[in-house]
Amino acid sequence: MGVSRARKQRLSKITDIRPVAARLHFLPVQLRVPLKFGTEVTTSVTCARVCLTVEDRSGRRADGWGETPLAVQWGWPSNLPYALRHERMKGFCRRLTAVWPTIGAYGHPLEVGNDFLHDQLPRLLDDFAAEDSEPMPHLAALICVSPFDLALHDALGVRCGCDTYQSYGRELLNRDLASFFVPPGRTTVDFGGRYPADFLVAEPPRRLSAWHLVGGLDPLDRSEQTGDEPDDGYPVNLVDWIDRDGLTCLKVKLRGNDAAWDYARLMRVGSIAAAGGIKHLSADFNCTVTDPAYVIEILDRLEVDEPIIFENICYVEQPFPYDLDAHPIDVHNLARRKPLLLDESAHDWRKIQQGRELGWSGVALKTCKTQSGAILSLCWAKAHDMPVMVQDLTNPMLAQIPHVRLAAHAGTILGVETNAMQFYPEVSLPEAAVHPELYRRRRGMIDLSTLAGPGFGYRLNEINRELPSPAAVCAAD
Repeated sequence: MGVSRARKQRLSKITDIRPVAARLHFLPVQLRVPLKFGTEVTTSVTCARVCLTVEDRSGRRADGWGETPLAVQWGWPSNLPYALRHERMKGFCRRLTAVWPTIGAYGHPLEVGNDFLHDQLPRLLDDFAAEDSEPMPHLAALICVSPFDLALHDALGVRCGCDTYQSYGRELLNRDLASFFVPPGRTTVDFGGRYPADFLVAEPPRRLSAWHLVGGLDPLDRSEQTGDEPDDGYPVNLVDWIDRDGLTCLKVKLRGNDAAWDYARLMRVGSIAAAGGIKHLSADFNCTVTDPAYVIEILDRLEVDEPIIFENICYVEQPFPYDLDAHPIDVHNLARRKPLLLDESAHDWRKIQQGRELGWSGVALKTCKTQSGAILSLCWAKAHDMPVMVQDLTNPMLAQIPHVRLAAHAGTILGVETNAMQFYPEVSLPEAAVHPELYRRRRGMIDLSTLAGPGFGYRLNEINRELPSPAAVCAAD
């Protein structure tokens, strides 16, 4: 019944588009200070930037752009060498460059993107996995797909001369949300006749509170500096960052396998925050916890010994392993203490539904899992009264723009995590020349008011960035 409903809604609009050409660029970036993801340390990253040419039913063409850091350690935790995983993800991006122009089907980007994720990506991933001893995880594959999907959403806005977020209503979509949530799963919500626009903030804020990442390797004050830190004019310790950027929100990275260290870290950061008048904290246990009691004991101890720090913790970010099927941990008891947000596990709305049944409170959205997936996940979560955040993947350059725009339209718990300026501020200088308040936090905020024009509002023609030679190019026959 659900499938037939989806088929009935496959009508057509003159604004429907299909990809006809793709161009991929790899932009290497070096971190000024290391960033720890789980058990691994990141010192460099490659950003995949995609230009996607689309064609509408009348033959008119437009270009859209998308970009995502290929966060290998986050998307593909493994004992395999980093270099091997890195090259495999780059190779998959090249494969996708050849595939996207052959999709053929017209539609709204949400329709084309969703169908690609569910119909084509599993087969592509299976074929690609056969070439190596360890299959690429689905999360790593989503990262590779995301710049193509982002570019598709941008291209429709360019084609129609409208903001991408003005395209998520019945005027441009052929299908309502009920046709995406098939089968409907275990829900009492009726999505018939409802569209993403119904769940987006009608008047999104132009300024957002910025969450600063306190990494596990970050010195908290000058007494913890070793002298090996970069001397490049940017802060390296937390106290100096607070002073420079007027921070009001701190995300604390923890170990998840050393309760004494984690408690002491929360105490120390919480004390610095209190001294600086900061009242918003979050705790990220790096997906290494296997028993909710680990987190519960830390939170309960804080509530007794340091009630102000406990009160200031707004939410806890995914402490447990990525795979909900392999680790179906009941978290109801933990979620009674603080809102508990899915992150790495939340590949799509089905996983959010599964997490909700296990007791998870809400979801941390990321554009690196595709714009299509993020929009649908947001709608499902909001319909079920689940709070949302938009978390960073240390997004620089163009990647920062769809990231913060999602946060502005999502109605988050509070603001958006944005930390690229901590780890590689210089790489975004061409973009910052056009959008200065988007790449520098002031008074604890970022400002989106310079974003304008069709698509995501990049104003790409004003950004003076020289791209490296394409890593892959493909056009439909």
